[in-house]
Formats: sequence, structure tokens, C-alpha cells
Amino acid sequence: MSVLAFNKRAKFDYDIQETYEAGLVLLGHEVKSIKTGHVSLKGSYVSFKKTRNKNLSEAYLINAHIPLYKFAGERPDYDPTRSRKLLLTKKEIAYLLGKKDEQGLTLVPVKIYTKHSFIKLEFGVGKGRKKHDKREVIKQRELDRSLRTLTKQSFK
Repeated sequence: MSVLAFNKRAKFDYDIQETYEAGLVLLGHEVKSIKTGHVSLKGSYVSFKKTRNKNLSEAYLINAHIPLYKFAGERPDYDPTRSRKLLLTKKEIAYLLGKKDEQGLTLVPVKIYTKHSFIKLEFGVGKGRKKHDKREVIKQRELDRSLRTLTKQSFK
């Protein structure tokens, strides 16, 4: 497993409660572009759209930027931020729809990685943090860092 893209803001802006793995429906040149590391999850999110069969919904990755592969040639109709379908089971979709309907919960992409020869998306069910919560996270991180440096110095 090699991580191809990581959403740094996801764990800072949201308190991730649980994570899920999903496959992505991509075009061939998008796969090559992602595998070369040209993908951005900044500002992206997971959303649901109803299908023609009103009882079913499908999950989509919205606003993820995957630029055109540089050796793919001209594609004037290509949109780098198009919606990309996520491959999930019906059970997972039903559960996530219920979670999304809860107050304040969002589906946030965390990272894109390869698993064998497949490209997978890890996304989490997260609750948005307030400004004071973010300050607490920064304080805790700096406290942990100072403790690590003090323990390293005490062993020398």
C-alpha cells in the first residue's frame, strides 16, 4: 500500500469518528495521473445522489482535482474536478446515509492510496471542529512535541 495523496486538513478541521475504504470509478488517464502523484483532495467531500430507482443512492467524490495526464494528448472536454463514483456496498451506503443525516456529520476524504493494483479512497465520518477545538489540538501537538524532545535530551 502506497499513499498517493493525503488530505492534511481533514484531521485538523474534523474529528474523524470512523473510516471507510471505497474504490473509485476512473478513466484510464486519470489512473496514470493519480499514480504519478497528481491529485488533490483539498476542498473535496463525499456526497450521495439518487439513482433512477428512487430507493437507491450512489456515493460520489465531489471536487477532487485530478489533472489531465501530461502524455494523454488533447482532451478538450475533460473536467479535472468532475464527480467520481465510489464503489460501496448497499449496506455501507444505507449506513452512511443514516450517519450523514445526523446533525453535524460530514463525509470527508482522508487519503488516496493503491491496494495491489487498485486505487482506493479512504474517507471518514467526521464532525466539524470549532475554532477553540482546533486551538486545543495545536496546544496538545506542541506539548507532545516538547515532551518528546525533553525525553530525547534526558537519555543523552
